Amino acid sequence: MKPFLILQLRPIDLASDDEYKAFLKYGGLKADEIHRIRMEQKGIPEIRLSDYSGVILGGGPSNVSDTDHKKYPYQKIFEPQLNKLLDAIFESDFPFLGTCYGIGALVKHQNGIVSQEKYAEAVGVVDIKLTEAAKQDFLTTGLPAVFKAFGGHKEACQL
Repeated sequence: MKPFLILQLRPIDLASDDEYKAFLKYGGLKADEIHRIRMEQKGIPEIRLSDYSGVILGGGPSNVSDTDHKKYPYQKIFEPQLNKLLDAIFESDFPFLGTCYGIGALVKHQNGIVSQEKYAEAVGVVDIKLTEAAKQDFLTTGLPAVFKAFGGHKEACQL
């Protein structure tokens, strides 16, 4: 099996390492099945998607919806590189999982709206209510119709 590419942007090592370990644990992956890149440290080098099984883009303190003057310096470096990579991912229909910042970057790349005005949540416990479609989805099998979850995103995506 080819390794998965994990792109991270958490500048605090402990947080980045914990996210990495969570991807391994919950993805059922071993360290030798991953190629990890910390985008906030050196940006994104030239990537050949054919070297990987898929791309996972994690989260961090950066906000997709921030204007340039609010973005971290490292974010201004990796975002153009990331957009080029997302172009290649979409052109080749390559497997991609975006979490936190990753899903926002994906939505923005596809001309969706990522904002802090509509649907954003305060950090804390929220009630999740499954839609009728979600009740039929295999991913939610066994979940109650309404359940509590931890929300921690001040941005929200709209398509």
